[in-house]
Amino acid sequence: MIEDAARRLDEAERTRTPIRQLSLQYPQMTVEDAYAVQRAWVADKLGRGRVLRGRKIGLTSRVMQRAVSITEPDYGALFDDMFFEDGATVPHGRFIYPRVEVELAFVLGRPLTGPGVTMFDVLSAAEYVTPALEILDARVQMSDPETGHLRTIVDTIADNAADAGIVIGGRAVRPMDVDLRWVAAVLHRNGVIEESGVAAAVLNHPANGVAWLANRLAPHGDGLEAGQVVLAGSFTRPVHAEDGDVFLADFGPLGTLGVRFEAAP
Repeated sequence: MIEDAARRLDEAERTRTPIRQLSLQYPQMTVEDAYAVQRAWVADKLGRGRVLRGRKIGLTSRVMQRAVSITEPDYGALFDDMFFEDGATVPHGRFIYPRVEVELAFVLGRPLTGPGVTMFDVLSAAEYVTPALEILDARVQMSDPETGHLRTIVDTIADNAADAGIVIGGRAVRPMDVDLRWVAAVLHRNGVIEESGVAAAVLNHPANGVAWLANRLAPHGDGLEAGQVVLAGSFTRPVHAEDGDVFLADFGPLGTLGVRFEAAP
């Protein structure tokens, strides 16, 4: 099950064709099974030359956790080919169903290895924090065309927590120089405000998500390394991106960042 699911997810990403929900194919699949699929897919990418640049944390709000019947966030991997420059033109055809979320990214100056990592350890270890956009995608069908069944948490986790891209920009700050709980942002699509939020929505403090992740990785002999980027979790709902859409996130005192989605010529 593990290797087969990882192989089909990789093929779905390459062909831009989502696979049937793993939760329907493997009804007994657990959260730990889903992470095993994700780790197998990550290992395959690393074996083909991809570089692990960091991690993302998802499902940090209580509303989203209740929607998928879980009580904790999830996480995925950030690879070198997922990073886009602020203001970049992003090829829409690279994705299946791209969506955009607003987040804060922690760039680590020191490693973090659980168990026992706290929010204060994260604030001490982070070299700086910067505004970010996450690009989500779905290599697993979001809704089953035959039954209408919606994907579950095991589908999302196995699918690298829906991670597909990251944009970093705006003004980088030292983690103790601002109250990160009250960093706010407004997300524009084509000049229209689609979403807004405040970073306290991420587990009451975005550093709490990074601490959770370091502790969650520890049982697998893994941790967060110096220089890695950690997307701490979205504080807006995802907004769908069509061909030609221009996104701009305004973080107020922390500046702006944005991207444009464009179809291949």
